[in-house]
Amino acid sequence: MKAENAAQAVRTPEATAFLEKMYGTGKAQANAARYELVAQGFAKTFGNRDFDFFSSPGRTEIGGNHTDHNHGKVLAGSIQMDCVAAAAPNGTNVVNLVSETYKQSFSIDLNNLAPTSVTAGTLPLVKGVLAAIQNKGFRLEGFDAYITSNVLGGAGVSSSASFEMLICCIVDYLFNDHTMGVVNYAKAGQYAENKYWLKGSGLLDQLACAVGGIITIDFVDNDNPAIRKVDCDFSDFGMDLVIVNTGKGHSDLSAEYSSVPNEMKAVAGFFGKEVLAELTEEEVIAQAPAVRNACGDRSFLRALHFFEENKRVDAQVAALEAGNKEDFLKKITESGNSSWKWLQNCFLTSTPSEQHITSALALSELFLDKLGDGACRVHGGGFAGVIAVFLPKESTREFCDYINKALGSESAYVMYIRNQGAVKVCF
Repeated sequence: MKAENAAQAVRTPEATAFLEKMYGTGKAQANAARYELVAQGFAKTFGNRDFDFFSSPGRTEIGGNHTDHNHGKVLAGSIQMDCVAAAAPNGTNVVNLVSETYKQSFSIDLNNLAPTSVTAGTLPLVKGVLAAIQNKGFRLEGFDAYITSNVLGGAGVSSSASFEMLICCIVDYLFNDHTMGVVNYAKAGQYAENKYWLKGSGLLDQLACAVGGIITIDFVDNDNPAIRKVDCDFSDFGMDLVIVNTGKGHSDLSAEYSSVPNEMKAVAGFFGKEVLAELTEEEVIAQAPAVRNACGDRSFLRALHFFEENKRVDAQVAALEAGNKEDFLKKITESGNSSWKWLQNCFLTSTPSEQHITSALALSELFLDKLGDGACRVHGGGFAGVIAVFLPKESTREFCDYINKALGSESAYVMYIRNQGAVKVCF
């Protein structure tokens, strides 16, 4: 497709129907404009030649808070917020990227993908993804891409993983005939974060972005995680999922995030194991005094959170598939309480006067208590960023107005679960 054809192609009845499915009712025209924007940007930056469209969503974590990195279980879904790209091979050994959203442009020589001294930002992240793809033996050549994103940055809906999966999807379709597979996508993103950002992340964010829809994943075999789609629509429960951006980004919290898997793995190491999935809760409790003495109380509590959160994921999946709204919401509340009290990822102990997450949770709990319905919990990595609120559809607008006023900004976003993961978009 060339840029002059994009405006018409993204507004055909077939394209409109597809965009409604991907982004939600009434969202087709606004998103058609985004595809037209990247088409025009590509042509202006790289010349008027053929390109393909690509999309990769952000994600919402529904259950399994900080379990993936210790080979536990998660429940997650892809959302309507996404990265969109126009991309094409360029016949060189250089990758040229332009981010319209962040006003960035840079080039990467595929002959030099070694880590840099800089361990933050987009450039090292992309280098890490490309290096992982190359190390796996997949075909990798130069390409040009013009990208826009409306995934909230630094807010816990995986803007970085969405971007990583977009790059993987582009390389997969342009050079590998769509043979890489979503697990390799996810591992490339994890490799980039672990080795180039020095961030101790698992695979949850990447797989939730890459696969699409609501999925449950068991990471007990981390090389071959068991991924299963969950046939459920929150609308069937008469519920909306609202993500609340609490106003504090988490882009500078790598040490706090890494402390969670590291402390859990310290407990596993006490027993001569690598991760907590190799142990049972009963084994840890039986050695509680020794574990607490050797690893510290917070490590012990975080280990207990891991085991109980795994059980909650199974219970949440069962409740969703049985259409049991009450049980599902009960487990969401239990998960939130455990993250707050045991996992302890709702605020920073170094700055106790600054508690964006806990303030948003308290305000949301007060609202939900008056309704007598719904649930809320910290979302994603925590410490800063966002919370998730499940509430009756008829109360969504009232809640959004309430929380926006209480937090002093436009903070509430109604989520739509899309079934498409990281994909090549054909109109």
